[in-house]
Amino acid sequence: MSQEFDVVCLGGGVAGEAIAQGLKDSGLTLAVVERELVGGECPYWGCVPSKTLLRSSETLTEAGRARVLAASRVDWNVDFPKVSTRVLWMARNLDDRRPAAALEATGARLIRGEGTLTDFRTVMVRDEQFIARRAVVIANGSTAAVPPIQGLDAVDFWTNRQAAVPTDLPVSLAILGGGPIGVELGQAFARLGCKVNIIEAGSAILGLEEPEAGAALRPHLEGDGIMVTIGDPCVAVEQPMMGPSRERSTVVVHLKSGATVRADRLLVATGRRPNAEAWRGVGLAQTDRGWLKVDPATLEARPGVFGAGDVTGIGGFTHLAYYHAQIIARRLRGIDARADHTAVPRVTYTDPEVASVGLSEAAARAKGIDVIVASADPAETARGYIHDFHRGALKLIGDRERGVLIGATLVTPRAGEILGELVLAIKQATPLRVLADVIHPFPAFNRVLGESLEQLAAKAAVPVVAHS
Repeated sequence: MSQEFDVVCLGGGVAGEAIAQGLKDSGLTLAVVERELVGGECPYWGCVPSKTLLRSSETLTEAGRARVLAASRVDWNVDFPKVSTRVLWMARNLDDRRPAAALEATGARLIRGEGTLTDFRTVMVRDEQFIARRAVVIANGSTAAVPPIQGLDAVDFWTNRQAAVPTDLPVSLAILGGGPIGVELGQAFARLGCKVNIIEAGSAILGLEEPEAGAALRPHLEGDGIMVTIGDPCVAVEQPMMGPSRERSTVVVHLKSGATVRADRLLVATGRRPNAEAWRGVGLAQTDRGWLKVDPATLEARPGVFGAGDVTGIGGFTHLAYYHAQIIARRLRGIDARADHTAVPRVTYTDPEVASVGLSEAAARAKGIDVIVASADPAETARGYIHDFHRGALKLIGDRERGVLIGATLVTPRAGEILGELVLAIKQATPLRVLADVIHPFPAFNRVLGESLEQLAAKAAVPVVAHS
């Protein structure tokens, strides 16, 4: 059996939903194929439940801070069933009936099942063919990457899916990977009373960010009781059988140094891989890490085949998937829309938050840019002292010749909210002399930007214009 549509979208996550909304009332017919839940990873096993878990743990830490700022005694008992129930509620109780109905209300047809691209215009679901007259959109996302570690296949481990919507609070948790997922979930569980050990094979946590970011965050994690192991990769894991009941015991993690870490649970947070099984067979080009290779402006993998979101490898962010879908929908409607990845914001929602946009100092130098840098500690400001915040970071990267901001990293409370000003500045190539003239409210956290932008502007080839 076969059915024809103008557009067939492989994946009903954030990008698939946005494609449906973007093509509403366009006159184009759309089929969206989804093998799991409409909405994808973010609302059920990613951003929404993990940040809800973080929020619950954050309230306990804030209550504890009252001992320093406001109270002589504060006591509480962690009610993990309450936490778990709220997290699951925020994850829609893993029920996608409402988002599925909303998607179909746009006029799109929802096809449930495992979709496979059999040629550049055809998606097969079970024994049915869905043929795209105009274009196929590949937006089927990514999955937790599980490294080939000896013994891991015999261990009952967690990925983000189990950790983000947990039904129980482990006594102890070993986490493989010190990236955003590892540090966020590690801090959440530690603040709820779990003994956490983060094991990062690389030289720093948050290794894809500026080195100052991981260095500033680490003391905060350790302050929450987290053991952070850097540069000592896991080489094997085991979970021995114990006793006559043959029940599994504590997971044992063996490190390259010979050290071992024992934990009640193991979380593997070592990155993501594309769900390429659904489209690899038709010969579409892939990046060196296996992501779908697309033109970064048009998002086309080839004429009539688009890629959106995680699957492109451009960035694993919900907001980027949504943006990609908006661009693709406009192109399908005949508008020459083009994606601009100059200023894609990213935020790790630890306490303090880590937020960044644009190029790192190393990436800018690798491009041959004449780099200028300004740094500051948001803790050393009026708001930092008011908030009783300690050990933050701000790093701004500029292009001396052009006199513009090209990168920024912040480690501070509210970092994700402060970032918006810098995202716009980088996207619009706003001159540093203009940014240095912006008035920031006192004593807001973003006031730390003022002096640093002035420092950067003073170093630029384009001088700051003095006030008359």
